[in-house]
Amino acid sequence: MIFHPAEQLSRLPGPPNALWPQGARSVSAFRHGTMELKLYAPRGHDPQQPHAQDELYIVQAGHGCFDNGGEVVDFGVGDVLFVPAGRAHRFVDFSDDLAVWVVFYGPDGG
Repeated sequence: MIFHPAEQLSRLPGPPNALWPQGARSVSAFRHGTMELKLYAPRGHDPQQPHAQDELYIVQAGHGCFDNGGEVVDFGVGDVLFVPAGRAHRFVDFSDDLAVWVVFYGPDGG
């Protein structure tokens, strides 16, 4: 299987929800077992809440800073960020073109 960022981005914004009244900024590309692959493209702010599964972010486009449980790091295209299940995290001070692949995997709780 192959997943193209442009194809996934064309599906955004998705339907409005409580976090994204102007339309959801993530789209599911693939699921298999406990793993889900999404493309996430926040615009303006990142309202994420901690997730039940471990996750990897793979930066497809853009740059900025990432707050991972209070540790803030710079990131850019090609970088991979890991967040354990349950940890508060979010993208901060990021470019308007930010798009990241997100891989959720494993059991709830990490």
